[in-house]
This record gives sequence, structure tokens and C-alpha cells, in this order.
Amino acid sequence: MDINASLKNNLNLLLKSKESNKTSNNKNKKFVQSFFNIKSNLGYQAATANSFHDKKEINFLQRKTFEPLNEKEISKEEKQKPKNNNNINTQKNSLILKLEQNKKLVQIENSKLNQIKYDENVFGSDSDSDKNKDKKHSKWKLYKIITGHTGWVRCIDMDPSNNFFVTGSNDRVIKFWDFPTGKLKLSYTGHINTIRKVALSPRNPYLFSCGEDKKIKCWDLETNKAIRQYHGHLSGVYTLSLHPNLDIFVTGGRDCVARVWDIRSRQQIMCLEGHTNTVYSVIMQENEPQIITGSSDCTIKLWDIRNGGIINTLTHHKKCIRDLLIPKKEYSFLSAAADDIKVWSCPEGKFVRNLRIGDVDIGHEMGIVNCLALNEDGVLVGGGEDGKLFFWDYESGEIFQKIKTPIQPGSMECESQIFDCIFDMTETRLITTGCDKTIKMFKQIDEEDDDYSSDDEDKKNEVKYENINNNKYKKEKYQINLNEDDDEEESEDEQ
Repeated sequence: MDINASLKNNLNLLLKSKESNKTSNNKNKKFVQSFFNIKSNLGYQAATANSFHDKKEINFLQRKTFEPLNEKEISKEEKQKPKNNNNINTQKNSLILKLEQNKKLVQIENSKLNQIKYDENVFGSDSDSDKNKDKKHSKWKLYKIITGHTGWVRCIDMDPSNNFFVTGSNDRVIKFWDFPTGKLKLSYTGHINTIRKVALSPRNPYLFSCGEDKKIKCWDLETNKAIRQYHGHLSGVYTLSLHPNLDIFVTGGRDCVARVWDIRSRQQIMCLEGHTNTVYSVIMQENEPQIITGSSDCTIKLWDIRNGGIINTLTHHKKCIRDLLIPKKEYSFLSAAADDIKVWSCPEGKFVRNLRIGDVDIGHEMGIVNCLALNEDGVLVGGGEDGKLFFWDYESGEIFQKIKTPIQPGSMECESQIFDCIFDMTETRLITTGCDKTIKMFKQIDEEDDDYSSDDEDKKNEVKYENINNNKYKKEKYQINLNEDDDEEESEDEQ
């Protein structure tokens, strides 16, 4: 009886506990529903502000619905906790490793993208190159020959305002010519030997000139007088370059050095020694504290202005370097010699490519390349000692035109050499100076004259010169006939 009574009591207690749990669950559900209803009524801001506390309350309410754990289950959970922590730590470490690997991959990809962007900025993208391959440059023709110098015209420079240009010659005279008419405006005298380089300052009304008399002069264009002289070279000064932004300039010559000068104080800042032969060309970088020199020792040297040290020496050329050029759109420079025209990247001077005449070296076609000029349309012009002008498409490196410049009547064939060339500011006119004492002006041909060839131009020029000579001959003959008639009249009067 006692056992049955105890069993009945236990059953009653279990039934009561289940009913109480059901009621408590119902109450908790109602409480939670009411809680969320209240929270929704309070608004989104209040709910988000107290989200941390709400979570705690919900967790607390949910725990009430569950039955209490036994001591064995509690001990199992406590034993499993450190294992879960270890798993979490391993997961964290694996995630950290993956993140580091991803960062490295991202850095590598970014570096590749930056290199691609740099190459596109410096050398052009593939799409640009495809466009440039399809692009056709209009041809050029000679339209004016200017005479006035009595010696070889060695150098030329263009006024930044595009109103005139300046030339220097073996006749020791600097001449100013109106552009585009080509009329003589002014002449400067002061050098006692050949003038090898003239440069107009883009920042000040100054003209700089140097020559084989070891002199470097600064001329004031407002007073038309030489206001400064710079002494220091031990032999003839062959080249000169002005810095675009600073009041300094560089010269080079037969004493195998390049000298940096302060324009205002007339003092030599530094002497760049390293070449073993004549320095023919010098250029100054605008974006880098750098000077580039080309010499007849077949080397190009890159110098640091800050300390006067050599950054790099380039020995790729096998012949004398006569000219250097910095393009406006690229962070690079070009060098011209009898073997090749080479393109280099700045600032370290890495070799990029060669510009050739087909599969033949430039020296076989042009001889010594004396000058280079490049415009923004990608037309590169080179002038040689045989009087030929070659026109390249700079992007593709292909030649699209050759012109054999005519010689002035009375000059020998060996005097056809082109010494210097330059584009005007609009880059639609090209001006060259030569050994035949003339200045020649070229222009682009219109679409109507697409059938034009350089041979036709040579024939036209030959006809012009022939007509001139024929007219002179006719005048001389006519003068002789007049004199014979006068002699006959005098003899008749005497009789």
C-alpha cells in the first residue's frame, strides 16, 4: 500500500510539473509576444538603442522554458568548452593566414596594375597602338627657302610666342627672322667664331648663345645688348640647355665636361666630369633633378644635379651621339647617332627600343644623324649629313616619308648637310638649317595634294633654280649685246 501510494504521489507530481511547465511556457510566449509588441510600438530607434539589453532579456526568457540540466550534462559541457575554444583559435589563425595571403595577392595585383598604367602612360596602351597603326600622317613638302647668312647655319630656336625664330651661323652673326614670312628683323654681333647653339628662355626675355670662341653670352631682347658672359670652358662650347623652371642652364663642349651655371650670379655651380671626348648634346629634365649628356665617346651619362654624381652610363651606341630629345607626352628621352636612334625610359635610362629604316641601320641611309624633332601628333623627324629628312611614326617606328632637300645654286653636293631642325609652336611647320647657308621651311600637305611625292618637289625646285639661272644668263647676255651696240655706234660716230 505504501509503495502504491508513493507511486501515485510521484505521478501526481509529474503531471503537475508538466502542467506548470506548459502554463509557464504559455506565459513566457505571451510575455515575449507582448514584449515585442511593446518594442515595435516604441519605435525602431529605441529598439536599436536597447538591442543589447533586449537580447539579454530574450535569452533569459528562453532559458526559463528549458528544463534544468543534470550534473553529468553540466560536467560534459564544461569539458567540451576548452575544445570549442581551441577550435575557435585554430579557425581564427587560419582566417588570419588567409587574410595575409589575400593581402599579398592584392599587393602583387596592384603592383602589376600600376606597372601597366605606367607603361600605358609612358609608351601607350595596346588600344592606342592599334589606333596609331591605323592612323595616317599627312605628308610634308618644302614651301620656302630663306637666305641671308654668309656661312653654314648651325643652330635654330623658336620663340615661345611663335612670332619669330633665331639662327646662329659660321658667319658669327645671330639673326632674328619673322615667322612665318621669313623676313629678316634683326642681327646680333659679338661672337668672334662659329656660333654653335642658341636658346630662347621661356621665362625671361633672354637669348643665350655659345660658340667655338669659348664664350657663352646672355642677350637682353628688350635692349638688344649682351648683358652677361659666362667664362669657364677651356675650348669651344658646342651645346646649351636651359632648365624649364629654375634659373640655371648647362653647357658642354670640346673640353669633355658639362658645366652648370647660375644665370643671375654668372657663377659656375658645378662641373660634371666623366666623358672622354667632346660633349655634343645636353638636356635638362623638368620633372627630375637630372641632366643627360651625349658625347662623341659613344656614351650617354645621366647626372644628379643635387650632388653632381653619375646616376647611370649608357653604352649601347657604337657611334658618336649628336643629339638628345625629350618628348612632351612621354617620360623618356631619345638619342641620335650614326648607328641608331634609340628610345630610353626615365629616370634610370632603361633601353626601350630602336628606330630603324626597315632592317637597315640608319647610318647606311642617313649617315650621321645631326638633329631630331618630335611633335604631339607623333611625327618624328631626323636630319642627316646627306641632306635627307626622314619622317617616322613615333608609336609604330615606321617611316612614312623621305625628302631629299635641294641645294642652293652655287653650292656643292657635300654642302647638303642638315645641322638643326625644329617645329613651330603650332607644330604644323618644320624649319631646318643647313650647310648650304639656307633656312628651309616645310609644311603639311592638304588632303587635295595627297598624290604629292618628294621627287616631284625636287623637280619643282630644280625648275625654279634653272629658271633663276636662265634669267641671270639672259640678263648678262642682254647686257653684253647692249655694250656691243654701244661700241658700234661709237665707231660709226668716229668715222
